[in-house]
Amino acid sequence: MNRKHFLSSLLAAGATLPAIQSAAAFIPQEVNQQSHLPPYLKKGDIIGITSPAGYIKKEEIADAIRIIESWGFVVRLGTTIGLKDGSFGGTDQQRAADFQAMMDNPDIKAILCARGGYGCARIIDHLNFENFRKKPKWIIGFSDITALHSHVNSQFQIASLHSKMCNSFPSDLRGSDPVMQDTINSIYQSLTGVKMQYRADNDAHNRIGKATAPVVGGNLSVLQSVSGTPSEIDTNGKILFLEEVGEYLYNLDRMLGTLERSGKLSHLKGLIIGGFNRIKPDDPGEEFGRTIYDIVFERVKMYNYPICFNFPVGHQRNNYALKSNAVHTLEVTNTGATLTEQLISQRT
Repeated sequence: MNRKHFLSSLLAAGATLPAIQSAAAFIPQEVNQQSHLPPYLKKGDIIGITSPAGYIKKEEIADAIRIIESWGFVVRLGTTIGLKDGSFGGTDQQRAADFQAMMDNPDIKAILCARGGYGCARIIDHLNFENFRKKPKWIIGFSDITALHSHVNSQFQIASLHSKMCNSFPSDLRGSDPVMQDTINSIYQSLTGVKMQYRADNDAHNRIGKATAPVVGGNLSVLQSVSGTPSEIDTNGKILFLEEVGEYLYNLDRMLGTLERSGKLSHLKGLIIGGFNRIKPDDPGEEFGRTIYDIVFERVKMYNYPICFNFPVGHQRNNYALKSNAVHTLEVTNTGATLTEQLISQRT
């Protein structure tokens, strides 16, 4: 997917941000009341970096630190950076304590997760979100971080930022390809209040329609792993976005079947299918015989909401920052699909 797949109120390097207008009047009151955005960031604000999931070395986040500081923010590293306990960034207790400290520290305005992997679900029940609920801040990441997004979106109706993490920042942003530049810059734009708009090329399997609602979702297998827990995703009246990597087709069918059986697909306003990449080949003689399109439509054929395929989010280079639980308008036409953020009142 090339650069035209992402449209935003583009911010040229060093340009002044456009004034952010209140668009609450454009949104149905019942939708607006369900969504709360943490305060946007300004120059000099502190972004904390922690490892609630997998292990990462300090030198592996050096590029991210340099770019974030070039944006005018201050970086504060958590105690888990460089810690190792098996595949985790420290023990469960260490990772929980580091994340808790960042949530409770009033000087830290956003929490950037260094990488994904696995580990968030192991610590989430050890976290106290009381201070976060009163004074929310942006939680940033994707993949395994989906567990945290789902928890704060469902439990507290607070928005978070589904985006690339430290291990995806390039060593030379200006010298990178346009997609890499745009995806990294979309993190800055989202955190500073630029109204975001995204575009995906037309897919013959798209279902035409239009809907305005909070957008929630993330990694399919992580969403299934928190099903039946306090972190379970709330899809009622929402636009659901899904992405996945490295799974068999039959397992994708099983996970989407779980969403259907649990009622998570029945009351949607819209469905966005992002990258479903590096699908594992079936064993010879045991081919599943269905495409990802077949699998999706078998689960949603009885509903009539709009559906967009190949949206630029997921385990791929064109993984743009997307505010989870923020209100967006999804419009799918016979020429493509757009997802446009609707600005709402922030939590203060």
